[in-house]
Amino acid sequence: MKIEPDQFNLSTLFNACAVLNNNRAMKTGKELLAKMPENYRNNNITSTSAIDMLMKFGDVESAERIFRSMKAKDIITYGAMVKGYVGNEMFEKALDLFEQIHLSLTNVIYAIVFNACAKLCNDRAMKIGKELLAKMPENYRNNNITSTSAIDMLMKFGDVESAERIFRSIKAKDIITYGAMVKGN
Repeated sequence: MKIEPDQFNLSTLFNACAVLNNNRAMKTGKELLAKMPENYRNNNITSTSAIDMLMKFGDVESAERIFRSMKAKDIITYGAMVKGYVGNEMFEKALDLFEQIHLSLTNVIYAIVFNACAKLCNDRAMKIGKELLAKMPENYRNNNITSTSAIDMLMKFGDVESAERIFRSIKAKDIITYGAMVKGN
C-alpha cells in the first residue's frame, strides 16, 4: 500500500531528515521536496520544515528560494531562516534578515540574534545586539536561554558590567548561565 504524504506527514519527514542529516536523509528529503504538491508550498508549517531541513543540509540557496516564494511568512519561518544562517556561519545575512522582521519577536529569535551578534562582534552587531537587549520584554529576561545568550553576547563585546547585571537578575540560574559568565570573552 502506497501512502501519499500530506502536509503534516511532509513536515514530520522533513524534520526527521533534518535531524538525521546524513546522505540518505539528504537524498530522501530533497526527493520529497521535489515531489511536494504545489498546494503545500504555501503552507507555512510544511515550507518552514523544508527550510529548516535544507539549512541543516547546508543548502542555503534552496532554503532561500523557498523562503522568497512564500506569500505569508510568520515569525517561525523567519526564525528558521535566521537560525539557518547562523548555523551556516552566515552571520551578516542573519542580521540582514533580522532587520527585515516586522513581527512580534519570540524568545527564540532573541537568543538566535544574540548568538549571531556574539559571533560577529563588530560595530553593527554590537549596535543591533544592545538595541535588541534594551527592547527585550521583561518576561523574556527570566528565560535562561535568552538571558544566557545575552550574557554571552555582552561578554564577547567586553561589556562585563551589563552581563553581570543580567546574571544577577536571573532568579533560577543553571550551569549554562554560570558557564557563560565564567567563560567570558
